[in-house]
Amino acid sequence: METNVDEFDVNDLFGRGVAEFFDPDNKFKDKCLKKARGEYTEDIIIKIGVDPNRPDIHLGHAVILRKLRKFQDLGCKVLFLIGDYTAQIGDPTGKSKVRPETEQKEVDRNAKTYIDQVGKILKTDEKVFSWIRNSEWYYGITDLEAKQVPYMLLNTTLVNPRSFVGKAILYEKTRMQKTHLKKKEVYSVTLKGLLWTLKHVSLSRLMQRDMFQDRLKKHEELFVHELLYPVLQGIDSYMISSIYGNCDMEIGGTDQTFNMLLGRDIMKINKKPSQAVMSIKILEGLDGKEKMSKSLNNYVAITDKPEDMYGKIMSIPDSSIINYFILCTYTPEADIKDIKKNMESGSVSPKNIKMRLAKEITAIYYGEEKAKEAESCFKNVFEMEQIPENIPEITAEKNSSLADLLVECSLVKSKGEFRRLISEGAITNIETKEKLTDPSVKITTDHCLRVGKKRFIRIKLKHTQQ
Repeated sequence: METNVDEFDVNDLFGRGVAEFFDPDNKFKDKCLKKARGEYTEDIIIKIGVDPNRPDIHLGHAVILRKLRKFQDLGCKVLFLIGDYTAQIGDPTGKSKVRPETEQKEVDRNAKTYIDQVGKILKTDEKVFSWIRNSEWYYGITDLEAKQVPYMLLNTTLVNPRSFVGKAILYEKTRMQKTHLKKKEVYSVTLKGLLWTLKHVSLSRLMQRDMFQDRLKKHEELFVHELLYPVLQGIDSYMISSIYGNCDMEIGGTDQTFNMLLGRDIMKINKKPSQAVMSIKILEGLDGKEKMSKSLNNYVAITDKPEDMYGKIMSIPDSSIINYFILCTYTPEADIKDIKKNMESGSVSPKNIKMRLAKEITAIYYGEEKAKEAESCFKNVFEMEQIPENIPEITAEKNSSLADLLVECSLVKSKGEFRRLISEGAITNIETKEKLTDPSVKITTDHCLRVGKKRFIRIKLKHTQQ
C-alpha cells in the first residue's frame, strides 16, 4: 500500500530532532520517498548500534527509536545491532577514563532486555525489523567455548567439541546468519581483513575525534583498543552491508557522529556504497543539564511504572519543557511553537504545560488510560497530599535503624543521603504529618513514610504481622 508523503511529513522526518544529516546527492532521501510512493521495492536498511552495558532503555535512547519508527512507517527496515563484542571494549565517548570491560554474561542479559524493550516503540515483524550481534563476525572459531557441548557426529565419526573441527562445526551451527537469516555463506572479520582496513585509516583521521584530543591535552592515557573502536563500528556497517545486501543509513546521537562518518569511509574503501548518517540531538536528563544517563541517575526508563514516569517528567526544570516536547512526543511542531509562546507570555503556567507533557509521554508507552491514572495519582499525592495506593511494604525488627532499613531496601542510596534528607525535613510520617529530625531514629512502631517527593514506604514491625 502506498503512503501519502507530503512536504510536512518529509520535513518532520528529516528535520525534527536532527542535529546533522549527511546524505550526498540526496540518494538516501530520494530512495525513501520512492519507497513511500511504492516506486522502490528493495529493502532500505537503517542501522542503529547499541552497546548493552546497562539493561534499561531510557527516554534518551527512545528519541532515536521513535525516529526509526517513523522510517519503519515509511517502509524502511531497522537493523538493530547488538554490540555484544564491542561492549566488552566500550566506546570511550564522553569518558575521561578507560571504560572497564563488561562481562559477557552481563552483556548477554542486557542484550535480551534490549530486544524485549524495543518492541514498545518499534515494529518487530521481519518485514521492517531485524537484529544481529556483532560477535557474529568478530568471534573466530577458536574463540568458542565448548565445555558443555557433547561429542558430535560427523559422517558417523565422533568429533571432540574442543577440537578445531568440533569448534568449526559448532561455529557453523550457531551463526545467526545461518540460524535466523538462512544465509548460505557466513561472513566474518579476520585479522588479515582488519589489518587491510587499518592500512587505509590514518592516525591523523582518528585523532580528529574531539575526545581523543581532550585526553591527550589533559595528559591522560589513551589506549590503542580505544582508537580502534570507531574502526570496528565502521566495519560493522560494512558487514551489515555484506550480509543484508546494503546498509543505507546509520543513526545515532551527536556523540556518535565521528564514528558513523568513519563508517562511511570504511565502506567506501571496501567498495561498498557509503551509508548516509543521521545524528540526533541528545536529550538532557531530569536535572536539565547533563545528558540523560543511568550512571547520573537523571533518567526515565521506558519500563518505569506509569505513575513513576509521570512523576519524573513533572520534576524536570521549566527550561527543558520545549526540548522534551520536541524529542519525546509526537506533538506537532506548530503546537509546540504555540506552547512556547504561551509559556513566554505567561498565559499558561509551566506546571499545566508540564502535566500535558507528562501525560503525553506516559501515553506513548502505556496508553491513554494508564496515563490518565498516572495523572490522577500525581494530583492525589502531590496536590491533595493523599496517600498513594500500593505503597511498598516491608517488615522490620523492633529498634532496628531506619537509616539501615531504607538503604537496604534501596529507598535511599546511602546513609549520607538519609542524613541529608533528615536535615532538610524531607522524611515525613504521612499519617501524623510529623517530620523526622533524628538521623539515628529507631523503628519502634509501624510507619508510613514519605521520603523526598516521590518515594513512599510502609514499615510494619514483625510482631504485628498476623
